[in-house]
Amino acid sequence: MNPKVIISCAVTGAGDTAGKHPAIPVTPRQIADSALEAHAAGAAIVHLHVRDPSTGKAARDPALYREAVGAIRASAADVVINLTAGMGGDFFFNSSNPASGGTGTDMAGAAERVRHVEELLPEICTLDCGSLNFGDGAFLATADVLREMARRIQAAGVKPEIECFELGHVWLAKQLIAEGLIDAPPLFQLCLGIPWGAEATTETMLAMRNHLPAGANWAGFAIGRMQMPFVAQAALLGGNVRVGLEDNIWLDRGVPASNGSLVARAREIVERMGASVATAAEARATLGLKRQR
Repeated sequence: MNPKVIISCAVTGAGDTAGKHPAIPVTPRQIADSALEAHAAGAAIVHLHVRDPSTGKAARDPALYREAVGAIRASAADVVINLTAGMGGDFFFNSSNPASGGTGTDMAGAAERVRHVEELLPEICTLDCGSLNFGDGAFLATADVLREMARRIQAAGVKPEIECFELGHVWLAKQLIAEGLIDAPPLFQLCLGIPWGAEATTETMLAMRNHLPAGANWAGFAIGRMQMPFVAQAALLGGNVRVGLEDNIWLDRGVPASNGSLVARAREIVERMGASVATAAEARATLGLKRQR
């Protein structure tokens, strides 16, 4: 069991949750405020996507990231910022013209996927380490795209959080590490329950953990109603944990969550198990982060 657990909060995500929940953070200010609420509740790390303020839909405009990150940094809160670099890989099949993507397709090259990371220099950014069927569409991240992203992230001095949605992603990540594109110690996030990746089961998390390279730091989560059970599961298997409205919008059945309430619940679980929750400073020391601000 992990005696000192780092809690990450995934604040808003890119899913179609705005309008399905009374308080999904949409504007950069709302995202920043919700991130700070999560930090106050015990999250050492806040993981940020941005949304189009006029529609609530997923966005990847660097100006929106600039505003959200600027507001968090202006608060002087000692929190680790983790920016997604997972946008720009969404493909939906168009049956009338298979060579082009259908509605919802958003494809971008490696440079565009990490442009906001290179500009804003967070301590962490995600590297979604492989393609997969993702709900009714597909997420595309080929090995060559990931190599270029990893090179750019490494050159910026940012720690990649290697997001793995199935075992093949762990394998590909180990190849990138072997090629010198990811610095030690590597940081992994095991992402469970997303159709059609790794299932949210103990056996799956254990198998993925057992395939990580020696010396790796890791966290894990599951989506929806399995979010809190997998807070306990990840901690029991020696990992860190992630909660937040990106992955689950309910605190209890019929009770909408906030990021602060989800982090508080995760903290309670961790502490009742006999572990303690890491501060941002402790997370930096554990993960080998370079504070950029």
